[in-house]
Amino acid sequence: MGQSYLLGCPEDGEAQLREAVDRVDAAMCKIRDAGKVKARDRIAVLASLNLAFDLVQRDAAPVPTPAPALPAEAASELASDATVDDARAAQLVQRLDQALAGDGLLL
Repeated sequence: MGQSYLLGCPEDGEAQLREAVDRVDAAMCKIRDAGKVKARDRIAVLASLNLAFDLVQRDAAPVPTPAPALPAEAASELASDATVDDARAAQLVQRLDQALAGDGLLL
């Protein structure tokens, strides 16, 4: 918001520090531009709380686990014959369901 500060950081951290400065500045300008808060210190506190809240939400979000690899036989069958009949497709889906360890039906 137009203020300059002398900041220190590790030798290899300048890019990350600049990104952090840009994020804080953008968050503060957004609050200022909304017009509800005028005091710079209050804007700074609200911006820091908003950024911290975003981090907490991101950290609390469940990390998706990668799907297990298809068995080689099933992957080979899927790749080699794209025009399988309905009965063979149903068998492959059943085998995939088993490979996914009871996550319910694949389709």
